Amino acid sequence: MKVGISVRIDVTKIDKSKLYQGAKGNYLDMTTFVDLDNKDEYENNGFISHSQTKEERASGSDKGRILGNVKVFWTDGQGDSVSQQGMESNDDFDDDIPF
Repeated sequence: MKVGISVRIDVTKIDKSKLYQGAKGNYLDMTTFVDLDNKDEYENNGFISHSQTKEERASGSDKGRILGNVKVFWTDGQGDSVSQQGMESNDDFDDDIPF
C-alpha cells in the first residue's frame, strides 16, 4: 500500500540538542504515529515528535516533544482497513515509488 502524508512542524519547538552532524548535513531524528482510519478535530491523522533514545524511553523523563501534525492526503486504496472517505484520488501520484 502507498500513502501520501503531509507533515507540518513548528521549527521553534525543535530541541537544538537533538540536532546532530551527519556525513552529508545536519539531521534531526523524528518519529510519527499515523492512524489511517481516524482523524482529530483538525483533520489530522497523527503527530510527529522528537525520536527518543532507549534510555529516554526507559527513564520516562522525556516523552518526546510534539513538533507538529501529519495528515494523510492520499492512499492507493489497497488496504483492507483504510478509510477512503474524505481522501481525494490523485491519479498523478508517482507509482514508481520504490516501497
